[in-house]
Amino acid sequence: MSTEPVARGWPHPLGAFPQPEGTNFSVFSRHAERLDLLLYDTADAAEPARAIALEHHGHRSGDYWHAFVPGVAPGQLYAWRAQGPHDPDRGLRFDASKVLLDPYGRAVALPAGYCRAAASEPGSNDALAVKSVVADDHGYDWEGDAPLQRPFAATAIYELHVRGFTQHPSSGVAANRRGTYAALVDKIPYLVDLGVTAVELMPVFAFDVQDAPPGLSNYWGYSPFSFFAPHPGYSRAAAPLAVLDEFRDMVKAMHRAGLEVILDVVFNHTHEGNETGPTCSLRGLDNSGYYLLQPGGRYANHSGCGNTLNAGHAVVRRLILDSLRYWVQVMHVDGFRFDLAAVFSRDERGVPRTDSPVLWDIASDPVLAGTKLIAEAWDADGLYQVGRFPGNQWKEWNGQFRDDVRAFVRGDEDTVPKLANRLLGSPDLYGERPREPAQSINFVTSHDGFTLEDLVSYNVKHNLTNGEGNRDGDDHNLSWNCGAEGPTHDPAVLTLRERQVKNLLAITVLSLGTPMLRMGDEMRRSQHGNNNAWCQDNEANWLDWGLLAHHPGIHHFVRGLLRLRGLRDSVREDRHLTLAQLTDQARVRLHGVRLGAPDLAPWSHSLALTAATLSGGWSMYFALNAWSQPLDFELPPGPAGGGPWLRVLDTSLPSPDDLLEPVAAPPVAGSHLVVQPRSVVVLFAAAGVPPAGAGRAT
Repeated sequence: MSTEPVARGWPHPLGAFPQPEGTNFSVFSRHAERLDLLLYDTADAAEPARAIALEHHGHRSGDYWHAFVPGVAPGQLYAWRAQGPHDPDRGLRFDASKVLLDPYGRAVALPAGYCRAAASEPGSNDALAVKSVVADDHGYDWEGDAPLQRPFAATAIYELHVRGFTQHPSSGVAANRRGTYAALVDKIPYLVDLGVTAVELMPVFAFDVQDAPPGLSNYWGYSPFSFFAPHPGYSRAAAPLAVLDEFRDMVKAMHRAGLEVILDVVFNHTHEGNETGPTCSLRGLDNSGYYLLQPGGRYANHSGCGNTLNAGHAVVRRLILDSLRYWVQVMHVDGFRFDLAAVFSRDERGVPRTDSPVLWDIASDPVLAGTKLIAEAWDADGLYQVGRFPGNQWKEWNGQFRDDVRAFVRGDEDTVPKLANRLLGSPDLYGERPREPAQSINFVTSHDGFTLEDLVSYNVKHNLTNGEGNRDGDDHNLSWNCGAEGPTHDPAVLTLRERQVKNLLAITVLSLGTPMLRMGDEMRRSQHGNNNAWCQDNEANWLDWGLLAHHPGIHHFVRGLLRLRGLRDSVREDRHLTLAQLTDQARVRLHGVRLGAPDLAPWSHSLALTAATLSGGWSMYFALNAWSQPLDFELPPGPAGGGPWLRVLDTSLPSPDDLLEPVAAPPVAGSHLVVQPRSVVVLFAAAGVPPAGAGRAT
């Protein structure tokens, strides 16, 4: 190893910026006394090939340390060491023996013997630490590709896990491609055929798979190393820079097929954990700047993962904005879902505020204009902000939709008034300000919680395989096993479960808002009652594609729903219409079993509504019966001069008769409609000639 002087370099841009003659390195640290730039020949090298000392007088501008190193090109492995005081009570945790990742590193290299624990123990960990890799932001041919910028009103989201989507042997993907970005390309025809328009990828920031209980794995990926580097474990490539190309190949292929790519991003915490966690990057560079700290230097834990990023700090805000811009400008992604985004509302003392600077920074950034911004509007410490994110750019995961729809379909009392709001885009949450109708991200299942199959198959969670004595995971699931806990051969229970699955899907897709489906729900994937399977990298989490053959009716139903949603052309409204304007112009009316008389009593289990599409071409009647007996609904007259009511959807019927194209749907005779127990029925009536095409929804 050699130590040598180099040129001063520049503080901007942050990270490693390659140029023809060499590479400029820049990193933030307010409290360090000295930084060493380490250059490695291999990921598992026991010591750096070169160590470049950066001193105050020669390589520091304000709080930024920088150097220009001639001859360094893309592909070079590097890291930092920081010397400074170790005084945890003051929030200072410098450890000059530890290898530190560049917070702005574009790629990472993992040694074969990577060891998270080594970064928590005394002594050098060079051979066992993740390194950053110099990368050229513009060394890729996009062939004219750009983010699609599809409006939310025309969006249907499919949440998936990159590895879990294709890792199962039944996926039909070649063994050397399973679980990778490349394998997602192989499955694009399936996604297009299903009818979704966007994939929401669970975390793809490079993350620490070892941040899990012994013998288990951090499968979900909510433990980021880096906010810039794509996770190398999802690539079939061995070379770190090839990972970037494989990710970009995937995005380009998705765009060519008309699919948007939304990333589930984690800016609320890092993998460094609490006081006993590893020193790998931010903790060793500037702990008191990057993290929210309590008196005595302990970490605030609003994320539930040991630490919380200090999003109110100017440097952290810049890091978040620079990361988002990078993924849009360089990697061409279409949007972001922000994990535990309510954390951004907390100030440096952890107190919630209504004018969060970072939320406004993100919403008003010109680079991000037209980008999808979706907030998980709560955090792990009880802050719940659904309906309260600032401005018009933010959309939100609507947890109220999930809970109220689950409760109604389960048959709970005092649910009908809440359900009415959820069907209409949640005006009680989003109607006070002029917001578009697609403001609400409507879902009943996500990665966090029961799958749709488990929601109708289990009354309680079954999380023993997570190794925490079934204490982890939410106990408030609003689930119902339909008469038997878990797998059963009882035909009555199985029939009811299938009907409940269809009820939940129909309400999610056809309600006003932006629908989101969870990977595998369209083929009734189960996690065997585990509602917190974050650490299970096994067949319990991988999508078994053989389920398509076992549940073809549900797959057919989802495909048909997404096409039916297209007929309900209020999803294609002018994006400038507000929720209130759309509700008025679509002439939405609520009913009960009697016209114009919705039963909002606590004991009510039924609701109906009528709506006309903005084009005037169709009217829709939506009847929901969560009661255990049939109900007789009084029908409104069809549109003037139009045809009769056509039964296009009835969840009580077996597939494929449960969902038909309007031109193949049977007319409803008379002025009343009998809706079977625990069923949803949708009728359409055309003001003119039905659209071309015939047959069942295919």
